[in-house]
Amino acid sequence: MNLKPPLYLASRSPRRRQLLVEAGLDPIVVDSGFDDARVSPPDRGIDGAAWAESLARLKAEAASARLVRQGIVAGTILAADTICVIDSRIEGQPRDRLDAKRMLYTIRNREHSTITGVAILTLDGRRRCLFADRARVSVGRITDEQIDEYLDRGDWQGKAGAYNLTERQMAGWPIACVGDPATVMGLPMRRLTPMLASLRTPR
Repeated sequence: MNLKPPLYLASRSPRRRQLLVEAGLDPIVVDSGFDDARVSPPDRGIDGAAWAESLARLKAEAASARLVRQGIVAGTILAADTICVIDSRIEGQPRDRLDAKRMLYTIRNREHSTITGVAILTLDGRRRCLFADRARVSVGRITDEQIDEYLDRGDWQGKAGAYNLTERQMAGWPIACVGDPATVMGLPMRRLTPMLASLRTPR
């Protein structure tokens, strides 16, 4: 893609910003105003990748509209949305502590898919790219006590599936990933980094 700086990140996730910074990018964080927590996926009939892509596109388009209203018409917008798919059921961010507990009880001692949908838009409207990346995550035995301790700290908030991969691995939880770990963290950097190469900050 022929992308032009600056790079606008339509996400308030500090993890996504950090992943971009580590890749040599200097994103400008913008609030899209789109609240995906208010949009519930249908129980059946939609593919997880298509759902994640749709949410990412809506975020990018909302951010684009906000920037254009401010008179900003040059640059590239990156938006993403991460979901988990468990038994064909799409799970996003937990609504509350009880919902987070349900998700964690569901994912332990089994595998699930984590999908991050990505949307890249140029503010001039000439370029658009949508894609989704999938990783397989296996979770081993986690005790009720470990889950309750984790829930009490509130670290589940804002995280698809109610967990962060690297945080939980560092805490000793038995979690393994097949695929790009960054996809589970919120941005598929293996695919994104070469796509955003023209926006990298000179060092």
